[in-house]
Amino acid sequence: MFAKIILPAATGLNNKTGSWRSGKRPKFLQKNCTGCRMCYLSCPEGCISGSKKTYNADFDYCKGCGICVQICPVSDIIMEDE
Repeated sequence: MFAKIILPAATGLNNKTGSWRSGKRPKFLQKNCTGCRMCYLSCPEGCISGSKKTYNADFDYCKGCGICVQICPVSDIIMEDE
């Protein structure tokens, strides 16, 4: 039998994970941001911070999953090569 392991969101904040990112990282363009906070709310590592219309990721903890890019309703975040 396999044990089920469930980790809470933002577990990467306990350990720096950026050294093994996917090879890409999010770039917050901050041109069309509406301040909806969807990027902040959807980040599984909890490494996005900011307020109003200025958000950024802490690359020491970002895994480069791209969820923030996919969820942004105004396409104000892109993935760029490291």
